[in-house]
Formats: sequence, C-alpha cells, structure tokens
Amino acid sequence: MSFARAVPMLFSLAASLAPAKARAQYEQPWAGQGIVAHQGTGRDQVLAARPAPSVPVPTKAAPQTAARSTRFTIRVENISTGDALRLSNGRSAPFVSAPVLWVIHTGNTNLIFDRGQRDRGEGLELLAETGDPSKLAQRLAGKSGVVATGAAARAVGAATEGPLTPGQKYEFQVSAQPGQLLSTAWMFGQSNDLFYSNDRPIALFSSSGTPRSGEMTTQLALWDAGTERNEEPGLGANQGPRQASPDAGLTESQGIARVRDQYTYPRVGAVLRLTVIPAGDAVSAR
Repeated sequence: MSFARAVPMLFSLAASLAPAKARAQYEQPWAGQGIVAHQGTGRDQVLAARPAPSVPVPTKAAPQTAARSTRFTIRVENISTGDALRLSNGRSAPFVSAPVLWVIHTGNTNLIFDRGQRDRGEGLELLAETGDPSKLAQRLAGKSGVVATGAAARAVGAATEGPLTPGQKYEFQVSAQPGQLLSTAWMFGQSNDLFYSNDRPIALFSSSGTPRSGEMTTQLALWDAGTERNEEPGLGANQGPRQASPDAGLTESQGIARVRDQYTYPRVGAVLRLTVIPAGDAVSAR
C-alpha cells in the first residue's frame, strides 16, 4: 500500500463530525510518500522500514538468532458507544481514534518517547497533533533494536483508510521472536496534542518464551505531547475537524506526561480495547 493512498488528514473525522466547510480543510493527505517495509504485516496497513531486504535486519540490540518467529494479530478497538465526550456547553461528541503506529523492538524502553522529556522532533508532534504517523514510523525504523514499524490505517471491513470511529477496529499482523516487544502510539482525535501509548513495552512472550495472548488495554495511558496548549476535548477551536490548519493552536514546549489539566477525558478502558492474539499454532501450544 502506498502512503499516497492514505486517509485524508485528520481526518475524514471532519466528515463525520462537521459540515462541508470542515471537510474542505482536510483534503490534503496526512501521510507522505510510500516506502517499502522489511517485514510483511498484512495488507490493511501503512508500513515503514529502514532500506533493507524483506527480512528483519540484525542489529547489536537485536541479534539474529535461530529462534522461531511467532505471528501475532494486534487488535485495537474503539469500544465507545454514542457520544462519549460530554462537553461543557451541554452537548456531546463521539470518541475517535487516529491510525495506530506500532513498533516491534528489543530493549526495556518505549522507543517512541521519553517520559518527562520534551519531544525529540522525530515525528511525535505530527502524530499527536494531526494523527499522521508517517514521519515517526520512518525515523523509528532507523533506530538500533527496531525489527519493524508501521501503522494500521484501515478499519476492518472499511473500503478506505481512515480514523477509527465508534464500533470499528484496526487489526494488523506482526512477527516477533522471544525477547522482542511491542510499543504503540496514536492520537486522541478530539484533542490538540494528546496520544495513547504504552510507556513500558508490551511483552509478547513470557519469560519462558511462550507467546502471550489476551487483552493489554491496562498498559495504555493518555499522554500529552507538550507541544500545543490543551483545549477542551471535542470543543477546542484548534482541534481536528475545527482548526483552520494542521498546525493551528498555541505552541508550548513541555515534557511529555500523562494528561493533567482541568478537562475531563474518558477512561481508557471505556473507549479502547487492545488485544494481542498469537497465531493458532502458538495458542494450541500454550
């Protein structure tokens, strides 16, 4: 899949939340030029990778071993119903998620961001403010320890790429070996610069090397990228479908932290579900 075919900028969210005037603001694509992935992971994804053959490339942090790879399906669901955001003006708005960036890597830290540190300028700001994961995916692909990276951009059953609206889900496939982990990040669509992520990598295998299976939602949290001043979610003039341009809003430079402001946000487990499912032969071997 080419980035050139990717979802209109944050979003066709505009189409579902605002009139034609808002839709016209987001006709430009959120993603850049297509690049080739070095790990096949399913057709309904936007993929990024370091220039390499079509197999994972060994690094000092991720040495090549004879271990057998396990195929995992990662499912991200928008389990919200109706209008999950209650606004101060007495109205409500739906909860919408942007495309999901994913990274398979080694090491004990999330390579996407450093908690408490300011944004590195590698693409997290773009992801958190516009929903566009392409720049960050490309930058992460060149880091030591990264096996594969990409972004799920098409909901299951959808004809085109787009945001995740209530009741929809993304599914993507990755291959990993014992010792390799999963990190994710994606924008909370009705915000200025908020994103969901697991600050500690998700272990795909037990200490004995058995593939893990089940819901991992509790490992997610809502984070503030610290690059743009927060406005009330679902109502701010410089958010998603309401802003005049993707970089609208008051710039700030704060350390990345869990969201702490005067506004109310839905509990993560009330709107999202993250599930890890190993291939059938791995499940039967548990």
